[in-house]
Amino acid sequence: MLGKFLDKFLDENLQGLQDQGLFNEIDVVEGANGPIIQIRGKELINLSSNNYLGLATDERLKRIAVDAVQEYGVGAGAVRTINGTLDLHVELERKLAEFKGTEAAISYQSGFNCNMAAISAVMDKHDAILSDQLNHASIIDGCRLSKAKIIAYNHSDMDDLKRKAEEAVKSGQYKKVMIITDGVFSMDGDIAKLPEIIEIAKEYDLITYVDDAHGSGVTGKGKGTVKHFGLEKEVDFQIGTLSKAVGVVGGYVAGKKNLIYWLKVRSRPFLFSTALTPADVAATTAAIQLITNSTELVDRLWENGNYLKGGLKNLGFNIGNSETPITPCIIGDEKLTQQFSKRLIEEGVYAKSIVFPTVPKGTGRVRNMPTAAHTKEMLDAAITVYEKVGKELGVI
Repeated sequence: MLGKFLDKFLDENLQGLQDQGLFNEIDVVEGANGPIIQIRGKELINLSSNNYLGLATDERLKRIAVDAVQEYGVGAGAVRTINGTLDLHVELERKLAEFKGTEAAISYQSGFNCNMAAISAVMDKHDAILSDQLNHASIIDGCRLSKAKIIAYNHSDMDDLKRKAEEAVKSGQYKKVMIITDGVFSMDGDIAKLPEIIEIAKEYDLITYVDDAHGSGVTGKGKGTVKHFGLEKEVDFQIGTLSKAVGVVGGYVAGKKNLIYWLKVRSRPFLFSTALTPADVAATTAAIQLITNSTELVDRLWENGNYLKGGLKNLGFNIGNSETPITPCIIGDEKLTQQFSKRLIEEGVYAKSIVFPTVPKGTGRVRNMPTAAHTKEMLDAAITVYEKVGKELGVI
């Protein structure tokens, strides 16, 4: 009997998503996720990957990963607190702290895990969190897990943030108050107003937390949004992913030594999940070193991002107010957005639609992620396809 209720729930809701144009078909990439990918036997220009610097398919990192498997095996064998901490993990965390300009760092199995781990390890039901309305889902879930009072402020609205910070502090209801923001907002490509956020935090003695998943390896000459503003000593938590610009998998929290010590004894994903694999850790460490040593890939990423933006804007597309290589092409209607993406793919450009609930209803967009690995010829071909499909569907 219970199974019938589940079937009814699933059938009705899946059909509802399909009727609204909100059902997402998952495509399977046949081979490596590079600037050109193959899906169902067809080659496509790939504008949907977060592989900003092209490091996911870098030959140097592939060799390093293979060597690590030969020496250490395919898995760490345990959680970090038993005997899953390899010397590779220690070296990675040293490099990450150096990279982010902090005293220490701790690595996790994913960027999502970082937010689930770090927020709930420090904040609780006696506290409050001021959270930007457009923060990533992992931040929202981390806040919910902590049981702290969540106070959303209007996206990048510093007047609203200051007003709500003052209300939270002066109410006397909370032991601690934290401000949480993405460094780069992934749907629109805009950058958080960190200098203003830090000023408000200092005025009201607030904890500061920046998730720089889309900024690390992109902004601040590769070192991230906090570095972009020169605020390494002012931000309490710097969160990052190792699966976007870094090209591998995992996440990290960087900050003061005492914070990292606390996370090692109190953050549940660290305590109860097997450590990152040797191959991933070795490749990640090498990628961080590459980004640290040279801005070549970062510079090429920005050059390609500006090139694509210029081409789409000149055609008359609404590309929003992105301040980074992230290039949204805002369509609006969900069904039209899905149709637009489908036609792009049919014409040889893989650019996926982003619709509700990932973005608010009526703001559907095709999000383009140019990388350092794209050539101008690839981008020109993509712009030509955009022009054809845009005119065909009446978008431009």
